[in-house]
Amino acid sequence: MLPLVADMRHMHTVSGYYRSDTDNGLCGWIIVALSILLMLATLPLSIWMCIKIVKEYERAIIFRLGRIVRGGAKGPGLFFILPCTDSFINVDMRTITFDIPPQEVLTKDSVTVSVDGVVYYRVQNATLAVANITNADAATRLLAQTTLRNVLGTKNLAEILSDRNEIAHSMQSTLDDATDDWGIKVERVEIKDVKLPQQLQRAMAAEAEASREARAKVIAAEGEVNASRALKEASLVIAESPSGLQLRYLQTLNTIAAEKNSTIIFPLPMDMMQAFMKRD
Repeated sequence: MLPLVADMRHMHTVSGYYRSDTDNGLCGWIIVALSILLMLATLPLSIWMCIKIVKEYERAIIFRLGRIVRGGAKGPGLFFILPCTDSFINVDMRTITFDIPPQEVLTKDSVTVSVDGVVYYRVQNATLAVANITNADAATRLLAQTTLRNVLGTKNLAEILSDRNEIAHSMQSTLDDATDDWGIKVERVEIKDVKLPQQLQRAMAAEAEASREARAKVIAAEGEVNASRALKEASLVIAESPSGLQLRYLQTLNTIAAEKNSTIIFPLPMDMMQAFMKRD
């Protein structure tokens, strides 16, 4: 249904080509008749010049006395042309891929970035691709570069880095509308890489590192607060049982001895030290 709608929409552009057989005039018909007579007179040798073959992925646009023959594109398979009066152009209908060269773009927030991409397109209407534009491939490539700059110029740097899919869809819609009169169908557009200036990369890296360090300090401070609360609760528990402190000493000594340390510091209760001082 969609190809029919597209053909109806462009019928005003190519309708003259489809009526070309009736616009040759008397002189044109005489030349065509002579060409047919020449073909008949040179049979069977002329049959090899009149029968042409196009591949499955190609279409042939036949020109008779400079006008496109009624019926539009021919193929795939065999088709017939007249010697001397007819010529034809083969059009490849397969999907074509090309890279958009890196484009220096000034974003909406005045940041210069280099962006490249890739475009997938195919010829949807061979007659329009031949009759309405000199070189559909070159025109599509130039239009893709211009569209990329125009679309990115309306975006901030943060939007370019985060909304690549939205930018690609916007470019595809714009390119598809612009190339519709050329018989071109833009199937897909992708943003490949966004390159930032070295100074901006260093600034963004320093900002990210400072942000990480700030979060680390906050986490460390929260850990100290939680540890102090736990120590406070532990001290209250030990204060209720004096023997618990001695058990804690022994547990600490056991931990130190397990690490094969050559020096062991043994804490003594302050009461014992006061008893020795009184004897002195």
